[in-house]
Amino acid sequence: MSNYDPHAEFLRDNAASIERLGRSQQLRSLTQDWINLAAEHRYTYLFSALGRPIIQFPQDMVAVHELMWATRPDLVIETGIAHGGSLIHSASMLALLDMCDAIEANESFDPRVSRRKVVGIDIDIRAHNRAAIEAHPMASRIVMIEGSSVSPDVIERVRTEAADSSRVMVLLDSSHTHDHVLAELQAYAPLTTVGNYCVVFDTVVEDMPGEVFSDRPWGPGDNPKTAVWEYLKSHPEFEIDTSIQRKLQITVAPDGYLKRVS
Repeated sequence: MSNYDPHAEFLRDNAASIERLGRSQQLRSLTQDWINLAAEHRYTYLFSALGRPIIQFPQDMVAVHELMWATRPDLVIETGIAHGGSLIHSASMLALLDMCDAIEANESFDPRVSRRKVVGIDIDIRAHNRAAIEAHPMASRIVMIEGSSVSPDVIERVRTEAADSSRVMVLLDSSHTHDHVLAELQAYAPLTTVGNYCVVFDTVVEDMPGEVFSDRPWGPGDNPKTAVWEYLKSHPEFEIDTSIQRKLQITVAPDGYLKRVS
């Protein structure tokens, strides 16, 4: 009887392709040039999730989707809400996970019952965005907290929301200064459960020309990637999952997919 597994072979071939992609300096250079040029055309603003702007590369949307399926979180913590697209993207995936759990357990599935949830934090949730999020079919799975993501009271509220969760994913995408992101990592990365991910977006700022951010308080040398590097110096329980950025190539989060390994 043959032990040949075509799916396992497919995965091995993919792993080899990802490894080759990661070694291609030419491709990496072309990709960075493309990202720099695309930024001039507001590329990240062009996509939506279930009707709400998400302000992400579609490649990163797919990566988060894959990670949620693989790790099956029951709580997703997100800093930065904006138009709400990321909250709704996460909530829709959690709803799908709930449905799949019910099917696997041979239970009835009531889409109005939320077993999983998303907690979103923003210092300024604009009224029109809040209204649109609250009117969305995914709203029952979303908890919004208005306030600074690094203020003690907000951190405590999020910890309370996370108290009963056994699988937690964290997505950081608010202010992109080094100090702010480092403070967010110190506050929320520890809530990430072993085997799950803390994703730090816009680490690509470190790799882009400084003039792109002339009107922002962040730029090369002061950004999410420098915060990640600083945080990892004293937190060996996290590792950068470089296989994700090698596979995506086009990503706003190089060195930003942090897997909790212990």
